Amino acid sequence: MNTRRKFIQCIASLAFAGFSGFIPFKLLSAKDMTALFDAKDTYGSNYEPSYLKLHRTGELKNRGMQLWEMMNRCTLCPRECERQRLRGVKGKCNATDKLQIASFNPHFGEEKELSGTRGSGTIFFSNCSLKCVFCINWEISQGGYGTVRTIDELSEMMLHLQKIGCHNINVVTPTHYIAHIILALDKAAGRGLKLPLVYNSSGWEKIEVLKLLEGVVDIYLPDFKYSNAEMANKYSPGASNYPEVTKAALLEMHRQVGVAKPAKDGLIYRGLMIRHLVMPNNVSGTKEVLEWIANNLPKDTYVNIMSQYQPVYKAVNYPEINRRITRAEYDNAIQWAKEYGMTNIEIQGWRHL
Repeated sequence: MNTRRKFIQCIASLAFAGFSGFIPFKLLSAKDMTALFDAKDTYGSNYEPSYLKLHRTGELKNRGMQLWEMMNRCTLCPRECERQRLRGVKGKCNATDKLQIASFNPHFGEEKELSGTRGSGTIFFSNCSLKCVFCINWEISQGGYGTVRTIDELSEMMLHLQKIGCHNINVVTPTHYIAHIILALDKAAGRGLKLPLVYNSSGWEKIEVLKLLEGVVDIYLPDFKYSNAEMANKYSPGASNYPEVTKAALLEMHRQVGVAKPAKDGLIYRGLMIRHLVMPNNVSGTKEVLEWIANNLPKDTYVNIMSQYQPVYKAVNYPEINRRITRAEYDNAIQWAKEYGMTNIEIQGWRHL
């Protein structure tokens, strides 16, 4: 079988698996992937993830155990529900102490600086603390779709994603399982994991938890969803403190990892990458979001202004968000970013509109 045919079959398998859920470890073998890709420059910048130092000293495991104890009366997320997750009680995120994972696979739809040519090694965790009424992945985040897995299995997933050539380990909606993730990362680091860790979250993060992630996370990839507390509470029920909490979180993330800039190979290995989803009728407060970023973070902070909002899940119950955004709404967002002097904006154009 020639290389072109192998590539098409592998991509087709990935596309199918991405919609069907959990991907078996041997769906793509390392042999097949190396036939497609020259593995010699997988880590072209020779970047060493910061968590390796913590692993060598035993501090990485210690951090994981500190986070684990926070699940006793859970305070991992800003809801601080204090549910006894370690005794099997579900938190407001709908998770117990059992790790639940929806899928893991190379993802080619992330920012180009993360997906590169071999994909971002995404691990999608089930359940979520924010509960957005318009969540595009609601089956996973609120519908409970996923499979219970062990910490050892999560560690194997990380190593598998590295083995098949992914550029990073991208943990998606990780907050409520961060203890499991750090303990799995420690195990994987002991077996040769050396990919940057991407913390892909809603942005609604506690400073106390983020401080325990200092020296662990290489790339923070948070949303900045809302500038207005009333809108946050309406579309993410119970999250009225989203703007203030997220602003503090973004400042802490920037303090830890700085501005995200691509290496010579075009990939980002470290830094803060912010996402903002433009929504209909300005319910996300795009102008105020961009103004705050411009005034409180460096002008070259990476910001992806996203145009792909879709009225899914419960959006039909909210007429003001039950439509796609218009071209004018997205144009306004880009214009505001320019007016505020922002110099590192990802513009998606009209492919999503």
